[in-house]
Amino acid sequence: MSDDPLGFSTRAIRAASRTPAVRQRPTSVPIYQTATFASEDAEQLGDVVGDPWAGYSYSRLSNPTTQALGNAYAELAGGEAGYAFASGMAAIHASLASLLHDGERVVASAALYGSTRAQLTGYFGRFGVTTELVDVTDHEAVARALAAAPTRVLYAETSANPTTFLADHRALSALAHEHGATYLVDNTFASTYVCRPLELGADLVLESATKYLGGHSDLMAGVVAGPHGLVAKVARAQVDTGGTLGPFEAFLVLRGLLTLAVRMDRHAANALALAAWLERQGGVQRVYYPGLPSHPQRAIAERQLRPGNGGGMLSFELAGGRAAGGAVIDALRLTELTASLGSVHTMVVHPPSTSQRQLSEAELIESGITPGLLRVSVGLEDVPDLIADFEQALAAARAAAAVPAGV
Repeated sequence: MSDDPLGFSTRAIRAASRTPAVRQRPTSVPIYQTATFASEDAEQLGDVVGDPWAGYSYSRLSNPTTQALGNAYAELAGGEAGYAFASGMAAIHASLASLLHDGERVVASAALYGSTRAQLTGYFGRFGVTTELVDVTDHEAVARALAAAPTRVLYAETSANPTTFLADHRALSALAHEHGATYLVDNTFASTYVCRPLELGADLVLESATKYLGGHSDLMAGVVAGPHGLVAKVARAQVDTGGTLGPFEAFLVLRGLLTLAVRMDRHAANALALAAWLERQGGVQRVYYPGLPSHPQRAIAERQLRPGNGGGMLSFELAGGRAAGGAVIDALRLTELTASLGSVHTMVVHPPSTSQRQLSEAELIESGITPGLLRVSVGLEDVPDLIADFEQALAAARAAAAVPAGV
């Protein structure tokens, strides 16, 4: 029996909470699976509660593993600071909430992820924020929209979801700053390996780390990077609204970053091969992939994206409309029937039914989304297997829509 005068429960709590001293540096960031951190005294506790960058008190405010992810993303994205969130949408919300007040205005891309568009026009719209949607590939239209009224935020996606139309960050950031707006970029489709918007003039860049950064469809997370002052405001919005990333998910994203370059090179090689093959197929009206010479913003891709890497996302239009799109998806055998992207698995979705399901038919057309458009997140499978699978699926679509093979 122990001579310790404390009771068993008291001793058990103290014994099981005592952390070992580690003098050797771990080669992976440890998972700090704890909600709370003990301070040395009351003054230190006050300091770390008041400033999440000064230390740790409560994991909703800051956690070493999630902070390591924010720091790593900032370093890779070229930002002074970074912060991690529970999802990409949480990162978008906190970024916008840190910048917008009642009565302010946003100019955003019309070709925008459906939930982002709904957040801007719906949720922020409830609080007096107005949003004008424009074609950000038309710089004259963007300039007119910015000049029409004071604008707080210009919002764009590096590669539009799902059309892959590219935003010219140098031109758009210059227009935003000329009119006193903050330029905010969603870089999810590209990843920080393929494009670094901060180096091209963006004020804040964010990504859904659920996608390429994690890379395996086994986590949800979001990240933001930029100047320390702006990121601190974004972090405060997260602290107050609670989009907190858990340390285990942060660890998984950090692990994903280790192989991001290798995976993105394979994603891009597979996507280019599949896109080039699709361009030659009957029943396919048009293929959109930044690595193709036929892409509408090919010149921007050459200036703005990593040389030789157009990313892993493509889309293509089928002659048979919705019926043909559904037939392709149902006939594919290798792809995962799921609504996400940026994974080792190839994923094919019909945007009007999934990522842009919130939009009306008129809004879909405004966003450049036709009834027969399919979005493909090209995975890491072997190219011959992918092409063979799409070949038989397109044959099924032609049969479903009665489209001749030579069309």
